[in-house]
Amino acid sequence: MSTNPPTLRPDLAPKAQFDDAAATPGRADPSRAGQPTIGMVSLGCPKALVDSERILTRLRAEGYGVSPDYAGADAVIVNTCGFLDSAKAESLEAIGEALAENGRVIVTGCLGAEPEYIRAHHPRILAVTGPHQYEQVLDAVHAAVPPSPDPFVDLLPASGVSLTPRHFSYLKISEGCNHKCKFCIIPDMRGRLQSRPAHAVLREAEKLVENGVKELLVISQDTSAYGVDIKHATDRGHRAHITDLARDLGSLGAWVRLHYVYPYPHVRNLIPLMADGLVLPYLDIPFQHAHPDVLKRMARPAAAARTLDEIAAWRRDCPDITLRSTFIVGYPGETEEEFQTLLDWLDEAQLDRVGCFQYENVAGARSNALPDHVAPEVKQERWDRFMEKAQGISEAKLAAKVGRRMDVIVDEIDEDAATCRTKADAPEIDGNLFIDEGFEALSVGDIVTVDVDEAGEYDLWGRLA
Repeated sequence: MSTNPPTLRPDLAPKAQFDDAAATPGRADPSRAGQPTIGMVSLGCPKALVDSERILTRLRAEGYGVSPDYAGADAVIVNTCGFLDSAKAESLEAIGEALAENGRVIVTGCLGAEPEYIRAHHPRILAVTGPHQYEQVLDAVHAAVPPSPDPFVDLLPASGVSLTPRHFSYLKISEGCNHKCKFCIIPDMRGRLQSRPAHAVLREAEKLVENGVKELLVISQDTSAYGVDIKHATDRGHRAHITDLARDLGSLGAWVRLHYVYPYPHVRNLIPLMADGLVLPYLDIPFQHAHPDVLKRMARPAAAARTLDEIAAWRRDCPDITLRSTFIVGYPGETEEEFQTLLDWLDEAQLDRVGCFQYENVAGARSNALPDHVAPEVKQERWDRFMEKAQGISEAKLAAKVGRRMDVIVDEIDEDAATCRTKADAPEIDGNLFIDEGFEALSVGDIVTVDVDEAGEYDLWGRLA
């Protein structure tokens, strides 16, 4: 039983994780006995996790097994994150660990866009490919560990490999981003916006739900912009627009959670779908700051939007809506007055879930060249003040839920409690609800009704209704 730290961001992983959800712990996939096996270390955001799942699914279709540990793998793929310098350091550390434990390592992902940088630190790696370059990853695997065709295995239809628990799954609807935020290099690494056809997204979602997925987490770099690049084309009866897609997904009967939604005006069209129960009343919106001058220096889209008015309208039309966001403190040039504006805005906005990180330079980002960088000790002090205020807001909002009855989804069960999430909580980045009495008959993936009887700073406790 554990609580989620409040500072996690939905686009960064806190540490490397050797994914073993695709195989039985302690041994290679038993259905691939005698076949070559591949291990996968997946770093970074949920979008990268989806890439990892696709790579492993393709490899399984070709007869490769999936190893849950270094020792059982003929080679290891490390899917890296390169968004921040700290994430690059974690990626290099994960590559080094894979080399030390296995010795045969293929690198892919966002940091793979800088092959010389990686090879300067780890010259022994077998190959480097960039983000979402699936064919190049497969070619590298074939060269390192040739497939061993098995006519019995190869006749079986390929089943998708999931690196998340079976009851929820990330659903990536687009790749890349058209924005040019000065602190971000993701468009340089992952390219411009490329939306998937709506019918393809819906077909994938239908298969996931048929296979037992209870919650679909919709992800992209800019969910609000979905379909803009393909002019919101209609194909096979489905229109590539976030409102239409959300309505279609909501018809499948699973929880649908929207992540990384920029606050464009058309977002207000999603709110009635939430009020009607088609999608979860939850918006993950990257506001990043509140002072107009800071937003201008960031080159943030929708910087002039009247966000407080929009938030009030959303809550008027859907009173149960949960709003989550992330913020940057200590951005170059940020004055004490600008930071105080952010604190005042947070007081008024009363966001339910908030993450915050201190600005840091990223190689290649335009913000590096801005004047008046904020001293580290000032960034830390502002981060402390921001989190103190956010914590107070969270604590008060959760206290107001005591006595309410709500549905929760069970994520984990141990000897102490069932760890669950309400509709207001996304996995890993938000809080939990714990059931510590009478939970023995529950199973992971169950959706049950609870009465909330206790609240903390970020988490709730309840009992089965």
